[in-house]
Amino acid sequence: MTAEVQHPDGRVELTPEARARARLSSLFNEDLAPVPVKHRDWSTYNYAALWISMAHCIPTYMMASGLIDAGMDWKQALFTILLGNIIVLVPILLNSHPGTKYGIPFPVFARASFGTFGSNLPALMRALVACGWFGIQAWIGGEAVQTLFASVIPGWAIMLGGGFLGHTTTEWLSFMLFWGLNIAIIYRGMNLLRLVENWAAPFVLVMTAALVGWAYDAADGMGPLLAQKSRFADFDSFWKVFVPSLTGMVGFWATLSLNMPDFTRFGRSQREQAIGQTVALPTTMFVFAAMGVFITSATTVIYGQPIWDPIKLVAKFDSPVVIAISMFTVVVATLSVNIAANVVSPANDFANAFPRFISFKTGGLITGILGILMQPWRLLADPSGYIFTWLVGYSGGLGSIGGVLIADYWIVRRTRLNLEDLYLTHGEYHYRGGWNPAGAAAMLTGCALAWGGLVWSPLRPLYDYGWFVGFGAAFLLYLALMRLFPGPARKQ
Repeated sequence: MTAEVQHPDGRVELTPEARARARLSSLFNEDLAPVPVKHRDWSTYNYAALWISMAHCIPTYMMASGLIDAGMDWKQALFTILLGNIIVLVPILLNSHPGTKYGIPFPVFARASFGTFGSNLPALMRALVACGWFGIQAWIGGEAVQTLFASVIPGWAIMLGGGFLGHTTTEWLSFMLFWGLNIAIIYRGMNLLRLVENWAAPFVLVMTAALVGWAYDAADGMGPLLAQKSRFADFDSFWKVFVPSLTGMVGFWATLSLNMPDFTRFGRSQREQAIGQTVALPTTMFVFAAMGVFITSATTVIYGQPIWDPIKLVAKFDSPVVIAISMFTVVVATLSVNIAANVVSPANDFANAFPRFISFKTGGLITGILGILMQPWRLLADPSGYIFTWLVGYSGGLGSIGGVLIADYWIVRRTRLNLEDLYLTHGEYHYRGGWNPAGAAAMLTGCALAWGGLVWSPLRPLYDYGWFVGFGAAFLLYLALMRLFPGPARKQ
């Protein structure tokens, strides 16, 4: 009995009969179900706008600060950022393909290589990283709300008392207001998210360009930061900083390199999603980081010190109207990236763990709560720690997951999945008790090699290459294990 319909453009969907059978499975819910072809309507602009909106965030704006603080000049910093984003674009595009072809989200895609139950291991690893990112972006958005209220309400900062953990009560209130706005949009669904991304992308770009114009005019040029030379005496000293920095830049979007199927499942065609992402991601990251460098350089002339945080910079303005417009821009930018990059995936991941009990909306709420518990105010306290501990640290684990996914889909299965069996408890992807030992072993080995340097000093150089080591080791080991122990016959 035929379970699939393959359209001339290569996209696949379940027949009504197969969908009805899958609906009876404990692995199925409507949020995880393959999107019918008639509902896959995201265009090239939608994907370009998605990446522009996600890249236009405060961490991108401040990204070069940690690199320059580590000794790079501005050219070296921007080159590292551009190269890292070109590299991570490759796994992003490779993992986007199954989303568009089969209409499935990331955790369902992971069932093919990790098993119907084993997919929860990489999905929940990915989800926990996203919860940390959600907290970071929510805290940044809360700072913008705090600055906005302080510009229009006299005495707002201390209105409700001194607060706790080094932050005033109104800071915590602003944080929770922004947090709640994120959750409210998630409860409205993916269509509202697409609308937010579509108009946020050009709005934030225009407003940041205006800030560049102001900085250039006020400083009568771009300031001394652009004349600052690299502090590295030789290539060896540069390389020791460049490698973990590049790993950190790859790690910045290592999360999205796994879960892009969560978005490309709505794509009209492979060509449109690929062009939209290729055009928007590396260029936007480079341009927005460059804007941060230029504006910060100008602040050295204007205020006598470099101000990397745009929220602190705008707070120095005299006009409440200018502050209000600027902070609204920051709120929009942070909101668009936070929901798209840090809520959609973990919401699906938590739903995948318990499809009968957790919906997409409930998964989004769980993400928000865990984001608070991970104390984002501590993660943001140190810019260098943010890059060299947070970004580099988790990149090794996510690279290991990516190595398994790409090896399985592109080499072992040659892009052919049995769509109905992805939702069946005893189908092709059940393996051994719902686990594919090859996927779990390859991923855990990649993680061990990438993170081993934290506990055993001889492996420290591998930690600096975390994403690359994890990806490469998991990729090769998975191929070897699947050749030795092929498991269930795969339908070609």
